[in-house]
Amino acid sequence: MKQLIYDNPLTCEENLNDFILEGSAAMSFPQGRLRLENKLDGALGQKANYVLWCKEEFPSDICIEWDFWPIRQPGLCIMFFAAKGRNGEDLFDPTLQPRTGEYPLYHHGDINAFHISYFRRKEEDEKAFHTCNLRKSYGFYMAAQGGDPIPDVGDAKPPYHMTVEKLGDTVKFFINDLEILTYVDDGVTYGPRLEGGKIGFRQLAPFIGEYQNLKVYALS
Repeated sequence: MKQLIYDNPLTCEENLNDFILEGSAAMSFPQGRLRLENKLDGALGQKANYVLWCKEEFPSDICIEWDFWPIRQPGLCIMFFAAKGRNGEDLFDPTLQPRTGEYPLYHHGDINAFHISYFRRKEEDEKAFHTCNLRKSYGFYMAAQGGDPIPDVGDAKPPYHMTVEKLGDTVKFFINDLEILTYVDDGVTYGPRLEGGKIGFRQLAPFIGEYQNLKVYALS
């Protein structure tokens, strides 16, 4: 069963009241949907990247859905989920190390999380062979990988409907209802199972992406 527990159209600035930005980003709505792009020069590397967290705390068994428009490459996108402090703290607990968008703070810092990277067009190998990667952290473990069906920006026909399901031990990722990857977590190989937590969008400069219709469902 699916029960809608969070619904944000991401169509205007008021919809950002539910979010906290880590790092520097320009957030606008030129097409009536959330556009994210870096404020800092991409030559700064990780310092130019950022994460936009939803403040809501979600249960362990959830389905996350959103619509995605790739606008400018290179770069890549990430969805974080099941994000908490490594000792179970709320993601925004003031005792945790401050986070400013640099990636190591999210996979070897004070938090645990799953993160799926998609539309990976940053490094030369990513441009030549498109994959979606599910990682589990603390530790930056590659948990699962699948092919990315979205073409480069020039050939893309968005929106693309993105879906993450986390139910029991199993994580699945879909694009336009096509199953991209599946991971069954034994709770041992890459650390304990991750329960509950927050979700967030990440982009790597100089990518520009747009987002709309963020929905989260409780699964049972």
